[in-house]
Amino acid sequence: MNNLITSVRVAVAAFMMLGAIAAQADELLNPMDGKPMAPEFTLVNLDGEKQSLADFKGKVVIVNFWATWCPPCRAEMPSMQRAWNVIKDKGVVMLAIHVGGNEDKIWSFVGDYELDFTVLIDADSKVADAWPMKGLPSTFVVDPEGRIVYRAIGAREWDDEKILASIYALRN
Repeated sequence: MNNLITSVRVAVAAFMMLGAIAAQADELLNPMDGKPMAPEFTLVNLDGEKQSLADFKGKVVIVNFWATWCPPCRAEMPSMQRAWNVIKDKGVVMLAIHVGGNEDKIWSFVGDYELDFTVLIDADSKVADAWPMKGLPSTFVVDPEGRIVYRAIGAREWDDEKILASIYALRN
């Protein structure tokens, strides 16, 4: 059963990567109809500390759902780190929520990619299931009031100036 789930996830990820490449030309961030409230969560980071979305109320939060086995997730992580290097001192938070997987693989991935933004673990995928995802990677931009303003399905270059300008525009 696990092999079947993994095979389906890999196929979906490959499909999403192709779709994301096509989508990037026209749409970097897709506005969310009605700007729904972001589902609250509390997850553990790689240091074992609990963190909640509520901890960042009043800030713009980028919430990325990803997995180590997902090729488009792997492809976009370097751009997320470059974006983090730019935004971390500008009142924007970046949270990468790993969906499933084991902690050793996540630590190895984070080390290989030299990521220093917050990585949270959604071991049972319950948090991912509460968000309007359509595959991995899926990224949401939450405004300071806690509403989902943008969604990006598939990989993006997160350090793109147009993406960063859209994110900065949400700051109070």
